[in-house]
Amino acid sequence: MRARESALGRAELEAIVREAGPVPDFAAALRRPQVAVIAELKRSSPSKGTLDASLDAADRTRRYVAGGAAALSILTEPSRFGGSLADLRDARAAVPVPLLRKDFITHEVQLLEARAYGASAVLLIARALDPSELAELGAAATALGLTPLVEIRDEAELTRAVGIPQAVIGVNNRDLETLVIEPEVGARMIPLVPADRVAVYESGITDAAGVARAAALGADAVLVGSSLSVAADVEGTLRALAAVTRTGRG
Repeated sequence: MRARESALGRAELEAIVREAGPVPDFAAALRRPQVAVIAELKRSSPSKGTLDASLDAADRTRRYVAGGAAALSILTEPSRFGGSLADLRDARAAVPVPLLRKDFITHEVQLLEARAYGASAVLLIARALDPSELAELGAAATALGLTPLVEIRDEAELTRAVGIPQAVIGVNNRDLETLVIEPEVGARMIPLVPADRVAVYESGITDAAGVARAAALGADAVLVGSSLSVAADVEGTLRALAAVTRTGRG
């Protein structure tokens, strides 16, 4: 894999990771009787523009956890989502639940950054990586103690994701090229995720009815971003989302 510029040098990141303590188990946190909610810290998005530029990472993540979020997704991409590694650091200091670093991960140094700043998991988008890159990044993440959340949209990508032994499988209903949400993708792919893997339904969830539809497909967890970013009652909204019973697959 190619090297990438980081605010911290690779040697410094490696030293921080060597001294870092354990982080909460991302996959284990998503296995519960209810559909687990991964609540996302998102200030803006390409599809909706600015959601709330004033979001404070520590305050918002505490409110997410108070509402019952099982894990948090922290967007660290700055130009399109308004995120930063500082958000990951501040969230780690504020809450005890597992954190997912959500970014366009293409380089191993980004995995080191994620672990150094307190993440338990990293997003790997199958469509954005060739098979060898996905396998290499998945193995490197696991070696660092990070859980790969491998995002897929079709059967071929699912096969590649399952080939990474400890991967959580995310099914994204949003086409990242058109930005259109296609619920039929989740409806087709969630039931195909092996029962021994955690299946995450991504994009399009705005209320408890949406979580119930994901549960009926067999989703173990849902990732919810935009609707939480603009919610007036964050804790109340999350409590409703987190109350849906999981049905399982197979």
